[in-house]
Amino acid sequence: MIILIGGEKGGTGKTTFVTNLATLRKKAGFDVLIVDTDKQESANFWSAIRESNEKLERIPCIQKYGNGIVKEVKDLANRYQDIIIDAGGRDSIELRSALAISDKIFIPIQASQFDVWTLTQMNQLLTQVKAFNPEIEAYVVINRASPNPSVTEAENASEIIEDFENLEFSEVIVKDRIAYRRAASQGLSVIELEPIDKKATDEMQNLYEKVFSK
Repeated sequence: MIILIGGEKGGTGKTTFVTNLATLRKKAGFDVLIVDTDKQESANFWSAIRESNEKLERIPCIQKYGNGIVKEVKDLANRYQDIIIDAGGRDSIELRSALAISDKIFIPIQASQFDVWTLTQMNQLLTQVKAFNPEIEAYVVINRASPNPSVTEAENASEIIEDFENLEFSEVIVKDRIAYRRAASQGLSVIELEPIDKKATDEMQNLYEKVFSK
């Protein structure tokens, strides 16, 4: 399966999703590869930190840019059971190329009006993409939501998503937790962090189940 984590808004936590999903998939016994198409190289840096720790299971990551992504990822899909693509937060040739070959895209947004507005562009882009990749499924994930139960921005954003014909709310809400930042800095997934943050672990498990459900 080819999974794309992307969107037109930067700073929404795409690489956090990519690295945690890849680790969970690897631990489930699948041969998984991260393809980093974001020139910020965050996923690649995470993988390098991880490789420096001999106690950790290796999660391979390669960098790909430009027009060759479609051909190269299709070739890699013959060698790996799952590929997870990290696309930068902008409308780019990398994002469009990845959309052309992905089975599913998951679009992280923060529960703010500015992030929700960017979904209009993604919805329009998916209309174009479905002309040549009609089977692609597109889901929105609310990330960095306030852990304060009195803040209802996430619920409000989920209602707005229903207005977009090409997008579906994943029903996954990931809260703003320091565990994600601590794990990333060590080349870890939150499921490997000690002491474990059960809430963060449960959130990533919920996302994993949504992403890899048939």
